[in-house]
Formats: sequence, C-alpha cells, structure tokens
Amino acid sequence: NLWLAKALWELGAVRFGEFTVGRTIGSPVYVNPRHLIGKPALMRRVATVMYSEIKARQNMRRPECQPFALVAGVPYGGLHLASAFSLRTRAPMVYARPQVDVKEQIVEGLFDPGERVLIMDDLITSGTSIVESAQVLRSHDLVVSDAVVLIDRDQGGHKRLQGEGINLISLLRLPVMLNYYRSRRW
Repeated sequence: NLWLAKALWELGAVRFGEFTVGRTIGSPVYVNPRHLIGKPALMRRVATVMYSEIKARQNMRRPECQPFALVAGVPYGGLHLASAFSLRTRAPMVYARPQVDVKEQIVEGLFDPGERVLIMDDLITSGTSIVESAQVLRSHDLVVSDAVVLIDRDQGGHKRLQGEGINLISLLRLPVMLNYYRSRRW
C-alpha cells in the first residue's frame, strides 16, 4: 500500500519536526490522514482497499477478521473513513459520541444489542482512542473484536489492542512509510 504513503506525502500530510502524538508521546514525524477528505477519489480508493483487505482476511483458512454488521468510526479521525467505507460497502455506521460525563456515553446510529462492530480509525499510536470507543460500544452490548487503521505508528497500540481482545488490521506501518520516503529522497 505504498500508493497511500505517496498520496499522503503529496497532500502534505506528512511533516517532520517535534510533535506530540497519541496525546502524550513525542515524535519527529507527524502524519495527518485527515487531509484525504479533500480528495474524494482518494477517499473512495481508501475505502475500496480497506474493504478488499478485510475481505481477504475474512476468507483465510483461519480468518483474521470476524464478520461484522456495523462499522464504527473513532471520533474524529476515523469518522470520515467509516463514512466512506459505509457508503462504499453499504455497511451501517455507528459511533461512540464523546461525552464529558463518562456515565452517559452515547452510541449514535441504529443498532441491535449483540451486533458485531468493526472499528475504524485513521492511525494508531498507543491505542487509547480505539480502546475508549470499544469500551463505549461494548457498554451498549455491541461486540468488538477487530479494528482497522490506515497507519500503525508502531508505538505500542497493536499490543494494547491485543490485551483488550481486539485484532488490529493496518494498511500501512509508519516505519515502512519512512523507508519509502527515504528511498525516494523527496
């Protein structure tokens, strides 16, 4: 999926410097996949590739992604991806609406208890946002076993999700992106 790394570079979505990512982690690289919303053709392609990747993992002898009834975008970076995916695949969408009062967490969208939800986010660092969304969805009796992200920063998120019983599917990993950029010498 190096086409995605190239597209993000060309959109100016990759920057180098000193940044705080994943709420508290320092990084010399900042990636902003939300730039994709300005290019509908790229969003459509991302949704199609996510769907192909998920289907391939579901069709394996030992499936690496469970069948799902709903997709859930993680606010805010995952909402545009889940929307594009939902429109592309006709899978209904929900999301855990951020609330100040943790006792009154709300899931927006139509769903039935017991339905399986595929969580989507633009990238993962520590996994906090995906875990928080999964907790809210689970508190509404929805089943969460898989999450898909465009980019895994390889900073502990994958392992954290495993500890929460969530399988992570990533289209691209940050070290692969950086090696690609270095080889292209942009």
